[in-house]
Amino acid sequence: MSNSHEPAWLDDVKWDAQGLVPAIAQDHQTGRILMMAWMDREALALTARQYTAVYYSRSRQRLWPKGESSGHVQKVHEIRLDCDADVIVLSVEQLGGIACHTGRESCFYRVLKDDQWRSVEPVIKDPKDIYG
Repeated sequence: MSNSHEPAWLDDVKWDAQGLVPAIAQDHQTGRILMMAWMDREALALTARQYTAVYYSRSRQRLWPKGESSGHVQKVHEIRLDCDADVIVLSVEQLGGIACHTGRESCFYRVLKDDQWRSVEPVIKDPKDIYG
């Protein structure tokens, strides 16, 4: 449940058992799906307040401001909630043109073809050059 410091609209979101909701980042100009990550109440509230994407890292168990280590910040243009209230879509401007930690524009760069996943998009920047 919310506390007195949180906006009431957070209660309209159907959070999963871990208190998370999936969030899809979509390019605000092209409509391309860039990535999917998780948000907790604090991440969604911060995203709405700052209009830059903040996610929740399940592996690190902490807030993850997108671009904190890569510099590839997502400026949020719009936040949408689906009909079941259990998925968020962020319409974003992806700074640097790279959303994926592999150095690609999108995390969805593999296509199933002939019973194999095939990479169909180039690496824009080597991850070693992004993360060191």
